[in-house]
Amino acid sequence: MTKVKLTLLILNVVWLFAVSEVSYGRYTAIIIDANNGDVLHEVEATQSWYPASLTKLMTVYMAFDALKAGQIHLHDTLTVSTHASQQPNSKLGLRRGEHLTVEDAILATITRSANDAAVVLAEYLGDTEDRFSVNMTAKAHSLGMYNTQFKNATGLPNNWQVTTSRDMAILAWKAQRNFPEYYHYFSAHSFNYKGTILRSINKFTANYPGAEGMKTGFTCGSGFNLIGAAHQNGKHLIGVVMGGTSSNERYQLMMQKMDAGFAYQTNGYPVRNIITMPTKSAGTPPYQLDCGNGAVTHAKPASSRVKHNAKHKNTSRIKTKIKARNKKKITATKTKTISHKTAKSKNFHKPLASR
Repeated sequence: MTKVKLTLLILNVVWLFAVSEVSYGRYTAIIIDANNGDVLHEVEATQSWYPASLTKLMTVYMAFDALKAGQIHLHDTLTVSTHASQQPNSKLGLRRGEHLTVEDAILATITRSANDAAVVLAEYLGDTEDRFSVNMTAKAHSLGMYNTQFKNATGLPNNWQVTTSRDMAILAWKAQRNFPEYYHYFSAHSFNYKGTILRSINKFTANYPGAEGMKTGFTCGSGFNLIGAAHQNGKHLIGVVMGGTSSNERYQLMMQKMDAGFAYQTNGYPVRNIITMPTKSAGTPPYQLDCGNGAVTHAKPASSRVKHNAKHKNTSRIKTKIKARNKKKITATKTKTISHKTAKSKNFHKPLASR
């Protein structure tokens, strides 16, 4: 009877992972056990992909590394350069000569995916963004991210800026393990910038049970990307999804795969580890959506696009609206002050009740 129950449990987990395979178009994904790095599920995890704003996780990692080494401090004052002030959306709208702290820049990069704040950090750490991106790549390779190259601190389109979902999972895992004293910043639902409460754009952090945060990303080349981390019943998972065709789709994919990951049990069977996964043959990154400057040369035939129907029980709470693909994303949002529970830093907040 025990063997029958075990077989049914395994089949149920396999079915949960398989649901997304038949419901969505091409994407890359990986789910790992953050306690040991074991790979619970992956889809083309070593396929080359454009990281978009997932790049900013490395920018923040570099800042954490410098903080831990005592090279910089949270309340250091940064000055906005002309280059930083000219970054496109998403951004805080920083002006040349304006000042903000290292902590403000970190929180703006995580919660608002602010390109201008990320560049301010990059220039403070590396003197120039170009030099900083070289350091980013060197750090990535030292962490075992062998198929990753960075050309900027933001994730704005660059044909040579590539990664894989496996590499991004390693980065998230290392950030969690190497910087426990700063990891709580990823769970920020908002932060106070000069008296204004700015809400996070990450709906996974707000809506998935046990979510610990991480990072969203989007460009026309990459599609909609997401790194997520969560814990339930003593189990910690890290997930990466890259290539969603809409914002809602990436959240649905992540939630489905997280659900399956938490239900997964090895029962003594050997599993692969993310460190020892083969990393060769990353290939050329696909151009995922029919928008942007690459749409003409990378356009996909209509028959290759698969309409998705799968939904997750928590996605009804996600109120994300996607504008027409040929329009620029509007990031200026109205904000209002709400009641928050103060987290470890006075500048960022988590809701009173975990959702």
